[in-house]
Amino acid sequence: MILAPTTLRDEILRTCRLLMAPGDVHEVRIPKAGRRGTIAGYFNDAERLADAVLAINGTVPGVYVTLNPCNQALLARAANRLQERAQVTTADADILRRRWLLIDFDPVRPSGISSTNREHGRAVSAACGAWDDLRGAGFPDPIVADSGNGAHLLYRVDLANDSSATELVKHILAGVAARCATDDITVDQTVFNAGRIVKLYGTLACKGDSLPDRPHRRSRLLEIPDNLPALELH
Repeated sequence: MILAPTTLRDEILRTCRLLMAPGDVHEVRIPKAGRRGTIAGYFNDAERLADAVLAINGTVPGVYVTLNPCNQALLARAANRLQERAQVTTADADILRRRWLLIDFDPVRPSGISSTNREHGRAVSAACGAWDDLRGAGFPDPIVADSGNGAHLLYRVDLANDSSATELVKHILAGVAARCATDDITVDQTVFNAGRIVKLYGTLACKGDSLPDRPHRRSRLLEIPDNLPALELH
């Protein structure tokens, strides 16, 4: 299903409803927020999450959320609110179970700046090419998302948070990188960990200054399959 444009708040809520099952706790994290340090909070309420994020969106380099659900006790760190200068954030051991496999396509460029429109488009094209390649290998259709500077494929999974699952995800990412990375587009092989954070789709990607050739862009969901079965991994 190709998605129609939505308001920023609606896009954030749509992202929450995809990633967060009822009762799940996820961390919102905003690293490198200047004098505010790392801004973080834990949420089990999508509406309150959207309101908190809207108040800060566009004033920070990027807003992220844990891909997988956290230990519910972590809600007590900052319950449905954001706090500045957070001293502790979600560790891999705090993740209850792996629910998503992330494949991240990013243009090669200097760090700390936005991608050009051409670089951005190349990343989306590379992700779509990998989607076709993986479909041929028996993978179901993924969620396709625009990170603001690159592109993401998100596959639903149901894996324990253990060393075997970590090695399996590493193996998949290495395989996709070997087949689909190019001289100008990388497949990020560091996103294997269970506590991984991902762009909160709907929020702005604000790396560096927004220039005509390297603009800040709003991240967004591009496609959500009508059926989203879990990828069977062994």
